[in-house]
Amino acid sequence: MNNYFLFSESERKYLESVNLSYDEALSPYASKNDSAVRRKTPRYDIIRPQYSYDVDCILYNPLYNRYADKTQVFSFYKNDDLTRRALHVQLVSKIARTIGRALKLNLDLIEAIALGHDMGHTPFGHKGEEFLSISYQKGCRKTGVPVRYFNHNVHSARLFRYVLGTNISLQTLSGILSHNGEKGYKEYTPSTLNTFDEFDELLEQCYLEDKFHKRLRPNTLEGCVVRISDRIAYAGKDRQDMFHAKMITETKFKESRLIGTRNSDIISNLIINLIKNSIDSPSLNMDKEVFDDFEDLISENNKIYSSDELNEPYYKIIRPLMFKLYDRLLDDVISKNYNSPIFKHHLNNTILGNCYRDKTSRRIIADPNEAVVDFIASMSDDYFIDICRYLHIDDQLVGEIKYHEYF
Repeated sequence: MNNYFLFSESERKYLESVNLSYDEALSPYASKNDSAVRRKTPRYDIIRPQYSYDVDCILYNPLYNRYADKTQVFSFYKNDDLTRRALHVQLVSKIARTIGRALKLNLDLIEAIALGHDMGHTPFGHKGEEFLSISYQKGCRKTGVPVRYFNHNVHSARLFRYVLGTNISLQTLSGILSHNGEKGYKEYTPSTLNTFDEFDELLEQCYLEDKFHKRLRPNTLEGCVVRISDRIAYAGKDRQDMFHAKMITETKFKESRLIGTRNSDIISNLIINLIKNSIDSPSLNMDKEVFDDFEDLISENNKIYSSDELNEPYYKIIRPLMFKLYDRLLDDVISKNYNSPIFKHHLNNTILGNCYRDKTSRRIIADPNEAVVDFIASMSDDYFIDICRYLHIDDQLVGEIKYHEYF
């Protein structure tokens, strides 16, 4: 009888040699597959080495599809040329893998961190993140539990560590948790994080102390590469989106820069400078002049991000809708309103709902705020608007949403 789906001994030896040769070719500062820290051995590890397995866990989880309708910067635009999270994480992955290949780092680990790093992002970008955090704090006070804060990178790590039930490695989790790169550094050096117990303590502290997550560093050089690549990916691409959204009529960017002004030049020049300064190095480095020019470019972008024209609909419409929706869903969980979408679409989901329940009785034992935060954070922009409309959260506000049409 033929064994169609089992490797012979000679085939296994061949595959083992392939995996070994891959690790042997890596830099001494790279993360080798045999150094991965996880709870149990992955299935089919002979064809899916440690970090390749992590990529599969991220790609095939039920929330990955929702990247496609989560806003990067510009909501309320019907424009296929504007970046969504799905494209952003792919751009980060490509930039990071280009750097990683040149530095002989583990490309599977880079891809895993890059593809998973924004999984915890809310609908409506960073404004949605801000409003959900405020709602979370209010919800905690309402139910008499210690105040907790929401940050998308922390939530991404929570999803893979607890909600989705994945067997993700510590190295991938650390890269995801510590990717938040709003503040840049000329040099990136990995942290010393070796156990899940340490990771869980850091994760919990991120919920209790609002800005704590910004002090964290990934525990691998691959994670550091993704962190800087995140900034490289959005710096020039956001500018392209600004042009497509016609948001640069009053703000003029510098016409010339050391790192360039076109997205392709910005990406290429920053990649080259990073590689030049980081070959055979235990850290990632940039020349000071290049770093300073990059930071100045980001500062220019921030003027657009803070413009009244861009932010008015978020504060006028999304903010009050977020507060009201949160309160409604929290009441639904507490009162056990099983007809509510939070039960039908989240708590009763065979994967997403498990983490809130007692394994034996299947009763919900988690703080109701956790379920509400996880549910809202998982929503796409369109779902958020539709659930507000379905539940009649505020019909007048929903009716005030205006989209920039194609024509």
